[in-house]
Amino acid sequence: MRFQGKAVVVTGGSKGIGEGCARVFCREGGLVAILARGKPAGEALAAELNRTGPGRAIYLPCDVADCEQLKSCIDRTASEFGRLDCLINNAGSHPPATTIDDTRLEDLDALLRLNFISTFAGCKYALPYLRQTRGTIINMSSMVAILGQEHSSAYCSTKGAQLSLTKALAVELGREGIRVNAILPGNVDTPLMRDWAATLPDPQSALDRVASLQVFGRMATSEEIGKIALFLATDDSSFLTGQAIEAEGGASLDY
Repeated sequence: MRFQGKAVVVTGGSKGIGEGCARVFCREGGLVAILARGKPAGEALAAELNRTGPGRAIYLPCDVADCEQLKSCIDRTASEFGRLDCLINNAGSHPPATTIDDTRLEDLDALLRLNFISTFAGCKYALPYLRQTRGTIINMSSMVAILGQEHSSAYCSTKGAQLSLTKALAVELGREGIRVNAILPGNVDTPLMRDWAATLPDPQSALDRVASLQVFGRMATSEEIGKIALFLATDDSSFLTGQAIEAEGGASLDY
């Protein structure tokens, strides 16, 4: 019950890593606001978490690329739970592999709004509530923010921006007792990963190949990433801020 009675907003919280975060925080007694576009998945997850507890969950329909929607949902969360202790900026998208030559600037604009501007806006709108609780911000970046990725220049740029924002805000907000950290997942077994594999001639072979990249011979689960987020949201990490936690299962080692 390490988050008992405390409130968290998880953007993109209905599936994948966001779902893992929602499950972990609710299991630890948290009050969880699941923000996502997918209404059926969001409502189903909230209902399940409320049945199992011991925390409580609500689902709020939200397209984080619409900053007014995002602000409204953050305000509603604080009103519903009477407080806000943590913001997890998780919502985002990874477009198909595209060279810089073939990347349209209008697509870059849209990806920046979804992956980065929503993170910036979420931090801005959550701050009035986080100042009251000396809360935490966790930005879900990616290992490609520091490693790069072929034919993903737009995506890598948005993830690098999240990481830079994390460090800048850690300095800006530290004296107010607000900690800001980032998680950099590597390969995680999520619906998005499996959707990608399904586009290939041999999906299982593709998943096995990705799993073999980690020293454990497997991908992370979404709840393993959620547990890292829980650590960063509690006093167990009270002297950590501005950090980029590389959750990649050793995939970048032994170069």
